[in-house]
Amino acid sequence: MWIYLNDRFVDRKEALISVFDHGFLYGDGVYETLRTYSGRFFMLQQHLARLQRSARLIGLTVPLSERQWPALLRESVVRNELTDSHLRITLSRGEGELGLDPALCPRPTLVIMARPIAKYPAHLFQAGVPLTLAVTRRNLATALPPQIKSLNFLNNILAKREAGEAGTFDSLMLNAEGLLTECTTSNFFFVSGGGLYTPSVDCGILDGITREVVLTLARENGLPVEEGRYPAEALAHAEEAFLTNTSMEVMPVRSLDQLPIGPGHPGPVTRRLQELFHSNLARFLT
Repeated sequence: MWIYLNDRFVDRKEALISVFDHGFLYGDGVYETLRTYSGRFFMLQQHLARLQRSARLIGLTVPLSERQWPALLRESVVRNELTDSHLRITLSRGEGELGLDPALCPRPTLVIMARPIAKYPAHLFQAGVPLTLAVTRRNLATALPPQIKSLNFLNNILAKREAGEAGTFDSLMLNAEGLLTECTTSNFFFVSGGGLYTPSVDCGILDGITREVVLTLARENGLPVEEGRYPAEALAHAEEAFLTNTSMEVMPVRSLDQLPIGPGHPGPVTRRLQELFHSNLARFLT
């Protein structure tokens, strides 16, 4: 496996960073994940723009220019002999002496990893996944803005542990006001009265790129869409629910805390959006 580290490709065994790296010590850094289909990138410019935004919001300099990224990412895929791949870009504050001051780190650390896409089992898309309503609340947006795709993931990890202890696929998180936000690595949608609903960005969610694609496809095909602020109780009358992210695309949800959502299996709106996603996929590839 070839990994890009700072300024060159190295073998996995040589891809080492310092114990004084502030990404390791303090979670000071940002990341982005993206994927390819048959060697073509999904929403490449949008992912790179989000990386730039995350870095800007924490005052971190991205060491590559906008025009350098596509060739470097393609080389990462080609070197690892991949077609359908998952890529993770990690950008940390870099190596420096102990302390929180970003000025202690003269250069950021950049890592690019390309791996085969880990496909979810087909039966999950057929039957839907179970969720747990997490006790762990989503970080306050005023404390750690969700528009920063941060290396500091402990909030999500605590919620993921709750799902593991409950034996479910993932946790659905509420914000400090008790409103729906998102799952630990995915955005959340539900269907009620034939309309499509999803928590708005101001609830404290990451503005997922696959989320935006699904919203676009829904609107283009005449499906009523609303982004808003919803309590967990709104799901008592939901007919369907699903998750979105780069890896899972559109994943149906069958239950929350062992209670079925709607009939407890993927519904027609979810199925329609899965079909629209795949039939329109070429539009979003580079």
